Amino acid sequence: MDDLFGHGPGNDDDGDDDAPAAARTAGGGGNTSPRGPLAVRMRPRTLDEVVGQQHLLGQGSPLRQLAAGAGADTSGPAGPTSLILWGPPGTGKTTLAHVIARGPGRKFVELSAITAGVKDVRRVMDDALTARDLYKTTTVLFLDEIHRFNKAQQDALLPGVENRWVVLVAATTENPSFSVVSPLLSRSLLLTLRPLTDGDIEGLIQRAVADPRGLNGKVDLTGEALDHLVRLSGGDARRALTALEAAAGVAFGDADDAGEGPVAVDLKHTERALDVAAVRYDRAGDQHYDVISAFIKSIRGSDVDAALHYLARMLEAGEDPRFIARRIVISASEDVGMADPTALQTAVAAAQAVQLIGMPEGRIILAEAVVHLATAPKSNAAYMGINQAVADVRAGLGNGIPAHLRDAHYPGSKQLGHGVGYKYAHDAPHSVATQQYPPDDLVGRDYYKPTGNGAERDIAVRLERLRKLVRGK
Repeated sequence: MDDLFGHGPGNDDDGDDDAPAAARTAGGGGNTSPRGPLAVRMRPRTLDEVVGQQHLLGQGSPLRQLAAGAGADTSGPAGPTSLILWGPPGTGKTTLAHVIARGPGRKFVELSAITAGVKDVRRVMDDALTARDLYKTTTVLFLDEIHRFNKAQQDALLPGVENRWVVLVAATTENPSFSVVSPLLSRSLLLTLRPLTDGDIEGLIQRAVADPRGLNGKVDLTGEALDHLVRLSGGDARRALTALEAAAGVAFGDADDAGEGPVAVDLKHTERALDVAAVRYDRAGDQHYDVISAFIKSIRGSDVDAALHYLARMLEAGEDPRFIARRIVISASEDVGMADPTALQTAVAAAQAVQLIGMPEGRIILAEAVVHLATAPKSNAAYMGINQAVADVRAGLGNGIPAHLRDAHYPGSKQLGHGVGYKYAHDAPHSVATQQYPPDDLVGRDYYKPTGNGAERDIAVRLERLRKLVRGK
């Protein structure tokens, strides 16, 4: 079992597990200790091993040039560019920093914005200047969670970045436009990392199972267990590998030590290791459509508890929260409508907030929108109204436009009778003028029929008065 978790031979220890958290230096560009976690042991050593982010890894890209050691002499005009990596957790920000640090003549230093202060930054800058001038070594400074640095701490980075004493690789999960000071942002190249796809995560897990740095073929992962790990990862590579390592540990604990060959890791092992039951959910099959259907119908039926259940079910199964948010926006107009006009505002705000914040906090925003819609008064009057109007158009009704409503701004329009007799509504009492608006064959057709629910009670009364005034009844 020592071999399984990397305690045996064949692993190179080029890191220092005992380095302080505030500043860790690794000359080889990363900690791949044989006793380290699986996620650390499987950290890519070259850009070709990086999973995902292919939009940033094309030939000739800044990342390729940095990793290859282009411009290693920071004193020259071709010195390497500092980077700000923006993306969700587990998408490879730390990994890219380690790969860059493996270039020739590089030294890797890591700071955490949670524990480091201005003194730590200045010390790194002084050491980097010495390393550059005396030893021709470029310091790659990886600063995790730079958005936690205040303005003074970020300003302390400026001399080293501007004078290229260091190659700064700063990571953040928040929009740098709001969390990084402008001078530092303007001196760095901003790269946006995308969430890893299910295919990326699946390939990463399978590589970790087979790779000598990983589980070295000591386990046999079943399809169900693999699917469960992919779903629970939420596009986070680190989370996926941590979960795999925990499930393998449970499987080895159950296995007979006398047995030969790889140990099977199945669904029960992943469930026990992670204390999370596998959710039966196929994002591309019947479950996807059945659960979202039950979710929308529960909102429509004003069963807030059932709606929250289906929301949780989709989120735990790894459904895209943006898909759920879009369905909530549709429900706000289709099922709540004008009975509570603020429901659409809540739904749109929730969709935008989920896009900005992401998961897991996005579940709170979605839950608020679901509670609002499920408990709101319901009306599909606007939905039915547009459907009836579309049906009439498709049936060929609505011929022409009344002449007094036609455009009268171009030469010759008056001679055609366009705009003649038009009544400007704001000149009439209550800003409502009596005149014909629909085509002749649709006069008197009522598409919008408000209910007596919620805000539509008042709308119905006002609409009746408006129709009488407009139609002259």
